[in-house]
Amino acid sequence: MKYRLIVAASLLAAAIAAADLAEDVRCREIGFSQSVENQDIDAFRSFIDADARFVGSGVLRGVDQIAEGWSVFFKPGFPTIKWRPQIVEVLDDGKLALSRGLYISTAANADGETVESWGTFNSIWRLNDDGVWRVVFDAGSPAGADPDEETRALLAQQDDCP
Repeated sequence: MKYRLIVAASLLAAAIAAADLAEDVRCREIGFSQSVENQDIDAFRSFIDADARFVGSGVLRGVDQIAEGWSVFFKPGFPTIKWRPQIVEVLDDGKLALSRGLYISTAANADGETVESWGTFNSIWRLNDDGVWRVVFDAGSPAGADPDEETRALLAQQDDCP
């Protein structure tokens, strides 16, 4: 009987720890987006692992190349980008995580009208030796259709991360 209680308590503690780690990654992902929303390139760089790879139409490698590739988002005006995670999964060892969600990018077309582009992203986060989660892989793809209202609301809601 005592053994079962110990096992149950251990499993409960592990589940709570995993939920805490997932919440940490969720908040890091939101902070990562906010660094771009606030056009804070130094904060943006702090979220990127030294070994990072961002995959799009090509591959950007390392903090400097990624920051240069994303520099367009750190200038006044268009384009802008914002994203939020919908799913966060952390491996049992607590050192690697996946976050997946939607993004919206806004730009001006040739007529100066604002155009929205929606899509999904996948980020792989690694817990570094300093105890900080940083993005090690990132990729996104355009959405097949515009999102529904519930999905759009995710980007409009208040963030509850410190």
